[in-house]
Amino acid sequence: MSYIDWEQLESISVEEFEAVKPYPFANRKGLLTDSGFERLLENMPDIATFDTRFGEERLAGQEPHDRYSLEYKPDTQVPVPWQEFIAELRSARYRENIARLLRAPKIEFRFHWHYTPSGCSVSPHTDSSREKGSHLFYFNSEDDWDPSWGGETLALDDGGKLDFKSAPELSEFKGEIAFQSIGNYSAIMKRTDHAWHAVRPINCPEDRLRRIFIVVCNPASLFWKARDRIIGKKKQAF
Repeated sequence: MSYIDWEQLESISVEEFEAVKPYPFANRKGLLTDSGFERLLENMPDIATFDTRFGEERLAGQEPHDRYSLEYKPDTQVPVPWQEFIAELRSARYRENIARLLRAPKIEFRFHWHYTPSGCSVSPHTDSSREKGSHLFYFNSEDDWDPSWGGETLALDDGGKLDFKSAPELSEFKGEIAFQSIGNYSAIMKRTDHAWHAVRPINCPEDRLRRIFIVVCNPASLFWKARDRIIGKKKQAF
């Protein structure tokens, strides 16, 4: 079976994508096939395999992005549907489409899951300056998530004025757009110095989690590969 709806993905034009304000994004329904979305939703990775990421320091004093996180590696044990889906994401066809939209011909992907409990939020931030963009897949359905609980990604408009190496409050932005995130929705975002986004504090029952799977688009660079290996070794030393 196919997880990605190739016709839907390939129908997004670069011109349409780049014309979106306050920065390029595409928040679309159905970039996964309905059957693919349901199969992934029914086989979400077990939270017992996740790392706990709470209270971690961020750039310029930004508030922590508290969550449970699982970084995919070749030996990561995840249900078969997720192995199949990631194989599609690693295909030349997917890479070429994302590279086309981001105008970044040489990219590599990282994959990770974030599960976020009640009371947690994502403070306003732009993604790392090394990244070209990201593709966020949302995995809460109409049956397990009430819109009043929050959890929407907010695209924030800073009017081109804020330094990405800063820690602004939501009140400092001149506008916001809430992404559709319940059901079979995803969002492709191009990284710029003004591509701010956030999630307000979630207010859901204790037995529910905001669940998202993220494809991070990095440059295919020997410099960054070497840098990541060095940083990884330093973290292991602690």
